[in-house]
Amino acid sequence: MNPSEGSVVNALSPQGILEAASAFMRSRVLLTAHDLGVFTAVGEEHRSSVDVAQALHTDGRATDRLMNALCAMGLLEKANGLFSNTPLGSRFLVEGGPEFLAGLTHTLHLWETWSTLTDAVRRGGPVTSCHVNERGAEWLHAFIAAMHWRARQHAPGVIAALDLSGVSRVLDVGGGSGAYATAFVRASKGMSAVVLDLPNVVPLTRDYIEREGLSNRVEIAVGDYERDELGTGFDLVFVSAIIHSNSPDLNRALTRKSVKALNPSGQLVVQDFIVSEDRTGPPFSALFALNMLVGTTSGDTYTESEVRGWMEEAGLSRIVRKDTNFGTSLIVGRKT
Repeated sequence: MNPSEGSVVNALSPQGILEAASAFMRSRVLLTAHDLGVFTAVGEEHRSSVDVAQALHTDGRATDRLMNALCAMGLLEKANGLFSNTPLGSRFLVEGGPEFLAGLTHTLHLWETWSTLTDAVRRGGPVTSCHVNERGAEWLHAFIAAMHWRARQHAPGVIAALDLSGVSRVLDVGGGSGAYATAFVRASKGMSAVVLDLPNVVPLTRDYIEREGLSNRVEIAVGDYERDELGTGFDLVFVSAIIHSNSPDLNRALTRKSVKALNPSGQLVVQDFIVSEDRTGPPFSALFALNMLVGTTSGDTYTESEVRGWMEEAGLSRIVRKDTNFGTSLIVGRKT
């Protein structure tokens, strides 16, 4: 899903509707190629579809047609019967590269849940198991990898938008890979951070933090923000991509816990896809509400007034909103 997606209505013509209805075809071609490892099998070589099919243990004719479609999409090139990766495919789709889009595996999993949307609308909730602890190690690894890739791209812009004067200790609630926690501590030599996450997540967190060489400045704490307190003594509590997974009542409780964890004059920073007051835009936020419908028991996208309300109820003031250039908003409140 792309935050820049807009309306399918461009003119008094059915063309936009038809294009939206068939957009799944291109998506499925890309996801199948990623799932099978087509781009990695091609690598830096010029290879026939027969060679690729043998390497992937797939049908030769079907693999050839898939690779031809990838050429039509600009992800592979074909010359003299041999296929090669385009610069775009080489940069982002070959496993092992520094910019490899490992998170596409999570998009594969989203395909499965989004396929249940009709039934989810009928019943008012997900039709598959939805708790993170019920989805297995493969799903969890793919999810954390996807969130890590996105967080690493966006963290510098988020950090630059915040006032970090007087901030020496940060709590990253449900911080996953710790990408934001590492960005915080890199922003100031005297800063330390704590990443709080579930027992089955923190081993992955530890691996990511060790790879960054920041184990001495980023602490990892096992906890469940739904049931546990968050600790105390923090100058900033960071709640990123969390509230959309929760019900309003759980978000109220999490906001209260976050405020309790703050030092005097500390700040709570909530980052999420904030939807307009009438819930019809921005387009990605409106679509993401359906992602929560098919994937969570009670998640949703929330309005600015809803988030402000939770903060005010918990005793925060000087609440401000800062929009990023990548589709999320930061809502910041100060403890008084």
